[in-house]
Amino acid sequence: MVKATRDNRSKFLKVKCPDCEHEQLVFEKASSKVECIVCGRILAEPTGGKADIKADVVASYE
Repeated sequence: MVKATRDNRSKFLKVKCPDCEHEQLVFEKASSKVECIVCGRILAEPTGGKADIKADVVASYE
């Protein structure tokens, strides 16, 4: 029996807020606006696919 493998198609991104430099995790295909939990700046906006990331990406996790 062959076990099917699933490709990871999406990631979590660690982003740094350009205003307060707080780092937090964001799903790369976010379906709603993601705000910085410290200052409230919008870090990611949904586009129907991959989110529009409006912060600096520090790391990527699959």
